[in-house]
Amino acid sequence: MAKNNDKTYWPHMILGFLILGITLSYWTVKSATSMPVQESNDYMMKYQQADMNINEILESKALFDQNYMIEIVDVKKAMHKLDNAKRAKAEQSVVLIQGENNFSYLVTTKDGRAISDANVTFLLTRPHSVKEDQYIENLPFTDGKFQVSDINITKAGRYTLQLRAKIGKMTGYSQIPAYLKP
Repeated sequence: MAKNNDKTYWPHMILGFLILGITLSYWTVKSATSMPVQESNDYMMKYQQADMNINEILESKALFDQNYMIEIVDVKKAMHKLDNAKRAKAEQSVVLIQGENNFSYLVTTKDGRAISDANVTFLLTRPHSVKEDQYIENLPFTDGKFQVSDINITKAGRYTLQLRAKIGKMTGYSQIPAYLKP
């Protein structure tokens, strides 16, 4: 009778690959759950709504842009260099102050007449988070402008000022970067 002294290592290899696969699966799930996912709020609505209705949104925006304009007034603007951008770039942004901030928007026709009967909504948001959003519906129209008042900003950093104006079936959007220095 012949003795077989050759050892087989394939059961050990299968067990090793199984342990490696379980370990890598655990690491993948743990690292994925440690990074929270933030919803996008483009067009001042949830991503799913914007995605389902993007054609109507773009048509309404194009029609609005042909007839009307939205601009922010009575704010201080400055060029701000973005340090963490992929390419070094600077953008003109609204300068915010610590505490109470007020904003005024003009919604006008192309020939400069102010529109007072628009349904205007304002959103102050941070670029990659929805935790600190401040949303105001039906802005009041006073002194020829739509007024946003008493917006309290406490944390330094980048913000986005978003405005949506509805006139009939037309909807216009304004998105302006803003910055509060530390």
